[in-house]
Amino acid sequence: MDGSRTKRILIGKVGLDGHDRGAKFIVRALRNAGYEVIYSGIRRTPEQIVRTAVDEDVDVIGLSLLSGAHNELLARVAELLREEDAGNIVLFAGGTIPDRDIPHLESLGFKWVFTPGAPLSKILSALDEELKEGV
Repeated sequence: MDGSRTKRILIGKVGLDGHDRGAKFIVRALRNAGYEVIYSGIRRTPEQIVRTAVDEDVDVIGLSLLSGAHNELLARVAELLREEDAGNIVLFAGGTIPDRDIPHLESLGFKWVFTPGAPLSKILSALDEELKEGV
């Protein structure tokens, strides 16, 4: 990652979940924190998310899910990133994800999984630490 440019973050909603209030809140907060944020919109496929991430040269992908299909959809995103030789893109997830599923998502390469009620300060500090200059 080039420390001289603004870090780019893709926020997306995969699957059939149409509730994006939380994702839009995160988009606004990240922009206010100085990041360049691309919001993919709702009902995206893993293929669309990965294609956008690669085309837009993002540093981070944040995915929001409320549908319960997180294990399958997030695994597919991680798999496609590896196939695209883009495994260096930092992954995080948020939404209604049971605690018991978090270790599995972390094993797929998701650096953080933020569940409902996670303080915005925790999300921002995690990203700031990961993306600080020189990383």
